[in-house]
Amino acid sequence: MLATKQLTFEYGPSKQFSFPDVHCANRESLLILGQSGTGKTTFLHLLALLLRPKSGSVVIGQTDLTQLSSAETAAFRAKHLGIVYQKPHFVSALSVLDNLLLANYLANKPQDKNRARELAAQLGFSEQLGKKTHQLSQGEQQRVSIARAVMNQPDVILADEPTSSLDDENTGRVVTLLREQSEQIGASLIVVTHDQRLKDVIQNRVAL
Repeated sequence: MLATKQLTFEYGPSKQFSFPDVHCANRESLLILGQSGTGKTTFLHLLALLLRPKSGSVVIGQTDLTQLSSAETAAFRAKHLGIVYQKPHFVSALSVLDNLLLANYLANKPQDKNRARELAAQLGFSEQLGKKTHQLSQGEQQRVSIARAVMNQPDVILADEPTSSLDDENTGRVVTLLREQSEQIGASLIVVTHDQRLKDVIQNRVAL
């Protein structure tokens, strides 16, 4: 479960944001819609506490992330949050499998090759585990990003513009994969986007 209350952020006196309160229960999906400049990515970074708000709270489960130290925040994020970035951030020197296992390492968890292989099978890239990520197609990279985000069975999955560069067929496929994975592990799924096509798929939504 994720909930926010009275979140504000400012880049300076001339660029300030006040965000609506949101609530997303376990196994629920929430769409955060907004055009360029409305603060969508800023909001997602606040939810992940990659940025600290000027005021307000971000609660995951029973933990208010804004009350944690920097070290506690990083540890909590690694264990409880899965993030699907707009552009995949992989370690190019590592194989696909090792990029997945890196999520375990960063959360101080045992490297779970069985779960990595299971996710690869579910998401359709089993044959790519030994390759480097730059050898994959865009669609394959996106599926690896989703797998990496759920490797540690997080409480919350955050997706930043996951469909912005995809056609209708692949948009539907990616959203289905995200929802299936969040439901399987009991996570809250929050998608931040300007893609109006997702309004037909995720009914629970907030506009910025």
